Amino acid sequence: MIAVVTGPSRGIGRATARLLAAKGYSVALLGRPSGSLDDALAEVRLAGVRAEVFACDLAEPSEIKDAAGRVLGSLGVPRVVVNNAGVIRRAAIEDMTLAEWDEQLDVNVRAPFLLSQAFLPEMRKAKAGCIIHVASISSTIGSPLGSAYCASKWALVGFMKSLAEEISGSGVVTLAVLPGSVDTNMLAGSGFAPRMTAEDVAETIVFYAERATRAHNGSVVEMFGV
Repeated sequence: MIAVVTGPSRGIGRATARLLAAKGYSVALLGRPSGSLDDALAEVRLAGVRAEVFACDLAEPSEIKDAAGRVLGSLGVPRVVVNNAGVIRRAAIEDMTLAEWDEQLDVNVRAPFLLSQAFLPEMRKAKAGCIIHVASISSTIGSPLGSAYCASKWALVGFMKSLAEEISGSGVVTLAVLPGSVDTNMLAGSGFAPRMTAEDVAETIVFYAERATRAHNGSVVEMFGV
């Protein structure tokens, strides 16, 4: 079994990659090269599974398509795709630059679209698989200094809902997980206290990755913590 995880260098992505490896999945780690990514790869390999880094900038369409092709050629057709990578640039609407706006939409929405587009044909042929999108509780609310992030996460859920309709009956399912305040670097500056860990979210992602049925296609799983 093969799993693809984007944004695996830290937080939810790293915890998810580790847990998938512990479940016996070969893991493809997609993200920008860094020491943190190298450390994540080493952690995943401790589970005794095959794991590889497929370096790419998720804001660059050509790099995404190239990485997806290398995953298919090297590891094979994924059983699980976790679109986890995300970026937030906190700024007032009047002050946000176009580059900051575009980066958040590119990484948070366009990258999941491109990866779904790249892997879906082979997953359809296999008549099996689960594409999980890590959105946010910000998919349901607005927050100050987070307009682009919120817009991107609302858009991601909308994309997932449409994808679910298109793959209905194919054997492939898709759903979105919407964590609230997670104890990760992205929570800094939000004004919210952490109410769950990255491992809490990873457990939910892997639960649905392994057990999602046709009835879960198009589902939104909200996580509020305690």
